Amino acid sequence: MRIGFGYDVHEFAEGRQLILGGVVVPYDKGLLGHSDADVLLHAVMDALLGAAGLGDIGRHFPDTDPSYENIESTILLKETTRILADKGYACHNLDCTIAAQAPKLKEYLDDMKENIAEILKIDGSLINIKATTTEGLGFVGRKEGMAAYAVCTIMSKETCL
Repeated sequence: MRIGFGYDVHEFAEGRQLILGGVVVPYDKGLLGHSDADVLLHAVMDALLGAAGLGDIGRHFPDTDPSYENIESTILLKETTRILADKGYACHNLDCTIAAQAPKLKEYLDDMKENIAEILKIDGSLINIKATTTEGLGFVGRKEGMAAYAVCTIMSKETCL
């Protein structure tokens, strides 16, 4: 068993959709980034890659590569899952927290969990996603952006079967 931790942050921007966990969340702003800026999936990918000792998403999907411009992060998570599988690993457990002062995310968390479980090819009971505010503190509290944290365990594919 190996453990990984991921973190990501993006600022809000006008004229973009807010996408979290592959789910479009209605809001008057989206997150700014080279891809779709799905802060949750970016944290998940960093946790998975870190657990396997394979660097981070910037190493595998650099924002200097035009082929990743505006790409859906669900596609990148699928590729990350393939990279792990090629090294003999599969995700065994995932716990995530989204830090957002707004919008309220409670009604979207199950859909995010379902998307991630499908991509990782694991049972949804092995995934937990939470949302919290920062009680008005910091850039998240000022509604300038969002952050996400993820911790995971990965195991050799043979152990998971």
